[in-house]
Amino acid sequence: MDINHINPVLDAFLNVMPQLGLGEVKKKDVTLRGRFIESPGVVVIIGLLGDIKGNIIYGMKEEDAKKIASAMMMGMNVENFDELAQSAISELVNMLTANASTNFSKDNITVDISTPTLIYGKFTANSSSDKVICISMEVNGAIIEVNISLEKNTI
Repeated sequence: MDINHINPVLDAFLNVMPQLGLGEVKKKDVTLRGRFIESPGVVVIIGLLGDIKGNIIYGMKEEDAKKIASAMMMGMNVENFDELAQSAISELVNMLTANASTNFSKDNITVDISTPTLIYGKFTANSSSDKVICISMEVNGAIIEVNISLEKNTI
């Protein structure tokens, strides 16, 4: 895992969140994890392939996901983590990762992203490599765990 693969992802939070009315973005903790990621309630997995390969696993508590979905839907009250709220969170991850992909291109790193997969409940996700850097991002009081598992593509 190259530490230079972290900043494009973090910069995406600073670029995208304010556009959605979520302007309070802070990096909290950085930890090293193994391959298995315990779900905090809601997990969205998205793959990257190109000059680098791997995945980013975004995780958050269901209450935080509802809070973020509500902000994305112009303050509409989100009581249940239903199809509409799930779609909003999936689209958020898509926007963040697409922006990160654009940031990578500024460093002459070409990547394509997969369609995000959202899962919620109690389970363990399996990242694409044994070394995962987890960055906790606070967004308007909600915590999003960003588990980054990327490596140089040798093919």
